[in-house]
Amino acid sequence: MGKIINLTIVNESNDSNNSSICIFQKNVSTDFNEIAVAWRVFTDLGQNWSNDFTYSYDLEVNVSDSYGNKSPTTGVSPGDLWGVSRQGSGDQLQRVGGSVSNEEVQVRNDRAQGAVNVNCIRDGKLLASKTTVAPGQKAVFKFKPSIFIGVVSQVQEGQILDSAIISDINTELSLLGISSAEIVMKGGGPGVSSQPFSFSLRNVRQG
Repeated sequence: MGKIINLTIVNESNDSNNSSICIFQKNVSTDFNEIAVAWRVFTDLGQNWSNDFTYSYDLEVNVSDSYGNKSPTTGVSPGDLWGVSRQGSGDQLQRVGGSVSNEEVQVRNDRAQGAVNVNCIRDGKLLASKTTVAPGQKAVFKFKPSIFIGVVSQVQEGQILDSAIISDINTELSLLGISSAEIVMKGGGPGVSSQPFSFSLRNVRQG
């Protein structure tokens, strides 16, 4: 098992609209052009209330096809190359070697025909997705140890985020070298005294 960071999000804002808080990660692979996914969404977090969650360095993937068939979710590591191939008993997802980069997880469609969809998962929640990966093509996932966080409305975990929503979630928090921390939300409020929402780390423990 890889490193796990313990995080607590704390609402110290003046928000009275019961806004939701969304966290996502950007896939920084140069070969990836999919839109981001809402990894975690916190709703109904009252003023001065908090919510604990974890950020694990471990990643998992699963694969589905156009018939709705879905592979088991499998643990993967950066530097892995996995392949989806047709075997006598049906499609199989197997590690087939190393990827070009030791910072990337790659999943290649080795089937003779038919596209597949590849999901990348962190802490049991959908983190990124690459759809319609054609035979011979690869889904490539690479993430920095950082998260993007912001206030949203009507967004659910696992939902694809469009460019308008992403532009509103523009605070990046680095988790590099951290073992635990609080993420503190401030701002908001009524009328002309309202302040922009802000997020910052507090009570950071290294490790």
